[in-house]
Amino acid sequence: MPWLLLIITLVLLCFGFVLIFGAPYLPTLDEQVRVSLDLLDLKPGETMLELGCGDGRVLLAAAARGWKVVGYELNPLLALISWLRTRKYGSKVEVHLGDFWRAQWPPAEGIFGFILPKYMKKLDKKVMQECSKPVKVVSFAFAIKGRRPTTEQSGVFLYEYR
Repeated sequence: MPWLLLIITLVLLCFGFVLIFGAPYLPTLDEQVRVSLDLLDLKPGETMLELGCGDGRVLLAAAARGWKVVGYELNPLLALISWLRTRKYGSKVEVHLGDFWRAQWPPAEGIFGFILPKYMKKLDKKVMQECSKPVKVVSFAFAIKGRRPTTEQSGVFLYEYR
């Protein structure tokens, strides 16, 4: 019984801790994953960042397309799950345990995010700060206020930064 209580406490801490710094874990639906990756339209070998990679489902779908993918996850339990699920792709997938707001992002041609509306302006600034070459950004569910999307499909917004 003490082990069960300990496990429940650890899980609650992992998920509760993240709420202080950002969004809760909500898995992206398969249709929105497909639409997002189609809108990014990267070539095999190009790099996509996922900001808050959760259980790894977007990383898996992107790696299956031949893309190099880098995911950031603040929740240690979800980062572990992502890492375990994506191991079959070897060096094509990196999962970083940490806060993507504080990280220096590697060069990428595409970025995927499912980020709450109150953080979208901060995302816009971070993309402009971190990305020195053109990059496409897809945002599931929430638009970047003050920036016109290139296109919107099935609740996914595509932005192109030059």
